[in-house]
Amino acid sequence: MSTTSLPTSGSPAPLTTGERTLRRFKAPPKSKSDWLTPAILTAKTITAAAECAPFPYIKGVSGTVLILLETVVTVKKNREDLEELCSSSTEIITILHDQILAHGNTAAIKFKGLCEELESYLKAVIITIRNMQDHSKGFRGRFKEFLKSSNLKDEIAGYQTQIQGLMAIVETNFKVDEMHAIITAPSFAVVKAVQNINNCPPPSRIFQGRQAILDKMHQFFTTDSGNQHIYVLYGLGGAGKTQITLKLIEESSFSDVFLVDTSKVETIDTGLKSIAVSKTVGDSAQDALRWLQSNRNNWLVFFDNADDPKINLNDFLPKCNHGNIIITSRNPDLRSYGAHTLVSDMEEADAITLLLRRANKEHSEENLKLATEIVKAGAFISKSEDLGGYLALYHTNRARLLSEKAAQSHDDYAQTVFTTWQISFNQLSHLAATLLQLCSFLHYTGISEDIFSAASKYDFPLSWPPREELQEPLEFLSHFVEPTGKWNSLKFLDVTNEIKAYSLISFDAKTKLFSIHPLVHAWSRSTLLDETPLQSWMSSILGMCITEIPENEIKLASVRLISHVVLLKSVNPDGVADFRWAFWQIYYHTGKFKDAQAIAEQILEKSKFLLGDDHAHTLSAMGILATAYYKLGEFPKAMELGVLVLEKHTELLGEDHPDTLLAMTNLASMYYNLHEFQKAQELQVLVLEKRSKLLGEDHPDTLSAMGNFTRTYYTLGELQKVKELEVLVLKKRTKFQGEDHPNTLSAMSNLATTYSKLGEFRKAKELDVQVLEKRTKILGEDHPDTLVVMGNLARTYSNLGELQKAMELEVLVLEKRRKLLGADHPDTLTAMANLAVTHYTLGDLTKALGLGVEVLQKRRQPLGDKHPHTILAMENLADTYQKLGKQEEMEELQQLIEDTKKSL
Repeated sequence: MSTTSLPTSGSPAPLTTGERTLRRFKAPPKSKSDWLTPAILTAKTITAAAECAPFPYIKGVSGTVLILLETVVTVKKNREDLEELCSSSTEIITILHDQILAHGNTAAIKFKGLCEELESYLKAVIITIRNMQDHSKGFRGRFKEFLKSSNLKDEIAGYQTQIQGLMAIVETNFKVDEMHAIITAPSFAVVKAVQNINNCPPPSRIFQGRQAILDKMHQFFTTDSGNQHIYVLYGLGGAGKTQITLKLIEESSFSDVFLVDTSKVETIDTGLKSIAVSKTVGDSAQDALRWLQSNRNNWLVFFDNADDPKINLNDFLPKCNHGNIIITSRNPDLRSYGAHTLVSDMEEADAITLLLRRANKEHSEENLKLATEIVKAGAFISKSEDLGGYLALYHTNRARLLSEKAAQSHDDYAQTVFTTWQISFNQLSHLAATLLQLCSFLHYTGISEDIFSAASKYDFPLSWPPREELQEPLEFLSHFVEPTGKWNSLKFLDVTNEIKAYSLISFDAKTKLFSIHPLVHAWSRSTLLDETPLQSWMSSILGMCITEIPENEIKLASVRLISHVVLLKSVNPDGVADFRWAFWQIYYHTGKFKDAQAIAEQILEKSKFLLGDDHAHTLSAMGILATAYYKLGEFPKAMELGVLVLEKHTELLGEDHPDTLLAMTNLASMYYNLHEFQKAQELQVLVLEKRSKLLGEDHPDTLSAMGNFTRTYYTLGELQKVKELEVLVLKKRTKFQGEDHPNTLSAMSNLATTYSKLGEFRKAKELDVQVLEKRTKILGEDHPDTLVVMGNLARTYSNLGELQKAMELEVLVLEKRRKLLGADHPDTLTAMANLAVTHYTLGDLTKALGLGVEVLQKRRQPLGDKHPHTILAMENLADTYQKLGKQEEMEELQQLIEDTKKSL
């Protein structure tokens, strides 16, 4: 029947490199004592090689790392505390060595300052270690203090971050220098060299799928030959945009194909110059554009990696009505240039095929099953040769695995997925980066601006948490708040657009919701050296948001926010402590009653300790705990607390106070459920009278009281009066709250139940179908309210003789209630009993018997033989025994039923 009002009172980063870098040194597990030997061997090799290079600072830092390692060898205690420093230092000089080999003077010049700083820092560390060893007494304590005060981990992380940034610069400068050398080379060598650069490489040998995109592009480039064709592939870094383009080029017959690296203005200019030189039409970008504009052949210019939103690509496009252009970008704004496709996740079948091919695994049944779960991997599995073990390892080593590269590459793409995202992340402003990191503590879908805007309006309704504890999240939110206190949506849009420009976040214009690719969502958290501060900020922001939601909107808001609350709690169970009142509402209104009970118990314990047994907040805590017990079917506990709450509210606040009337309403529902109808009726009459007088007949709380009062008519068998009252409630709910409001849908569902009891089954079916459709759409298929109407509709189908439809719904309801509420919950047993009756009616007596026996056993334990639900279970089971010819069992049960009824 109708739902009761319930208390809603709120508030009583790893080093990433290009492909040339080999991680030659990796510290073995802690169990191996001699982890320094391979590191020393690596350092000696690199130091020897550096002696041959004309760069003294490379020699200096390599030699210093070797001295550090040899010094650590002499440390007898706590050596393992220096393992990360040694590993990272060795890795850095390995990267320097590789970069010098690859880029020579271009790299050496850029790394000069970093080498000198690192050398100086490591020398200071070496001196400190040696000095402490000279005073062996108390070495362990002083050594621990040194590690703590010097913060070695943060220092070395800083050098790692520097080298990462410098590498990107080196890569760009090297390409520019290389092209400059080609342009200034002797004329007989120019054409051949430039053609090698402009000719696109073939796609990866393991390229798989994307056929729908390729078909669309083929059709685009082969139709309407009288116009210039521009096609944009946009999406997340590493999604496959470049490979799709290379595959298209391989399958097509363009007269000329020119590849232009569009990541920087300098590389674009160099790429266009190369076209001019290769075609002997000049040596400038403008010469190339003039040639393209005058050449009406079927040429293609491939502008790859047009990711920088600050570059106006239009300045570099040939202005003509012929030719073909493909642009790949992380920036969705480039869609405006022409036809476009978002490149995101592969189709599952293609992903599975690619994964098995990339991992060098056969298409066995076992591997196909495993690969269905794993569609994000490749290099690691190929090296480990353990497809089955990958999934567990992935969950615990996600960040490192995303940065993993294969020793043998299948294409020329030098960057890992991790690196492409890191490069994009490094371009963000501090505010945009912080917002993305905050969102990594929310669920990756359903992120709304409203979460942040509502939180900015928080007005501290209680003394806890204190204002100083919310200073940092409020300071972050203040960037989007005008001096008047009004939320500035335009500023928020600017920041989210900045993140969107690199495809690190997506926005659905219809739903007004943001989402993040699941892997980017997980990776963005790995950009934090310490998760705790931002996780705490996000918990506070979400708590403040929930506190500001109006009471009549909380149910719908809970459906939107529950995934975020669950994720935050999974990250840090104690992180939601300051806003337990708010999070209790979300759990309660989405049917997660066990979680609601746990939070309510914590709130009550804290409130009693801080405020005492009779404080208003303590009483509210008792009330929400009572409702949680009630929803979990723990009626004695709920009743005990409900009576106590009503007594204290009446004594301290008086009978007319809203909190007192709420306590009356909840206690009346408990009485009704336990079939103590007289007590329930007395409270319901009182609540209806007082709410009508104090609030008026059209107030939502009055309408709730009116809906609850129909239960009294039900117990008296006056169904016509029930119907009249429910028609009135539905009319008022629709008028004042709208057709889709949860309260309106509850009123509609209640009226449908009354129609069924009156035998007006077709009217009942019409209403039930409407309610089920709306609740499924608004609240979801698993919400308790949706399951209620699903069960009601099944009963209506049964009354209409549509037994197969009834059974399908009842099976679904039972399955979901078992999962959500447990096998012993009263609502689960109701679903089980209804399904047993349907099986009985369909003649499937074995299934009816199994369910009937289980229902009776589980009804008896908490309720006893005299409860109406237990008696009904006995009667149904006796009928089944009779139908099966089990006369003895039937007679024994019939006798028990008669004896029980006589004792009532």
